[in-house]
Amino acid sequence: MSVIENLAIVLALCALLSLISYKFKLLTLSGSAASFIMGVVIGAFGSINWLIMLIAFALAGFVVTRYKIDVKMRSGLQEGQKGERTYKNVFANAFVPALIAVISYAAGAQNQPIAVLAYLCSISVAAADTIASELGVLSPHVRLITNLKKVPAGTDGGISLYGTFWAVMAAIFVSLAGWVVLFPGMAIDGRVFVPIVMGVFGCMVDSLIGATFETWKLVDKLGNNVSSMAIGSVVGVAILLSI
Repeated sequence: MSVIENLAIVLALCALLSLISYKFKLLTLSGSAASFIMGVVIGAFGSINWLIMLIAFALAGFVVTRYKIDVKMRSGLQEGQKGERTYKNVFANAFVPALIAVISYAAGAQNQPIAVLAYLCSISVAAADTIASELGVLSPHVRLITNLKKVPAGTDGGISLYGTFWAVMAAIFVSLAGWVVLFPGMAIDGRVFVPIVMGVFGCMVDSLIGATFETWKLVDKLGNNVSSMAIGSVVGVAILLSI
């Protein structure tokens, strides 16, 4: 496939996702524009398969966001007015994957396993955190990660067994699906456990930052998400280089 053909497919996929997201009020207009931009960056500098994984994560995020949205709205725990997300949410979850794509392209390594797995680690963290957050707020048993004291659902840094279970499931699903999509035809090996573990680890880092720096107003939600995804990816790469 030529560069022009590849770019045309990337543009078409990103445009379709953005339009559908806006039409069904999953993203605001700013969110749809941001998703198009970030998708193009990832698809152009990474690959179409990298973009497919981003789209799969986005769709999973939309599903859990709308799950029991009426319950979330009654408690004031929804994103936006009815679960829609803005450009800030999009950049929070796509900045690190996009950065990995650009750096990998600049190094001529976007097809190297270490770059692909670093990207998968970032998506795994995003998926684990998003799904844990959207489903965890439905749990009546939420505790602060720093001292395990019971706190209201939706509290920054709050964790629950229910939310953690779904974080683990999300990390496993994304990592296994990612391996199939990003390493087509390659048998699954022990390296697949790295993005699984990093997904859950990054989710916990997000909660820890939420209970401390975010609560202290030193970072906002966007900064928290970017930091936890970056940490998950960097630690993942360090582990991969050591084995």
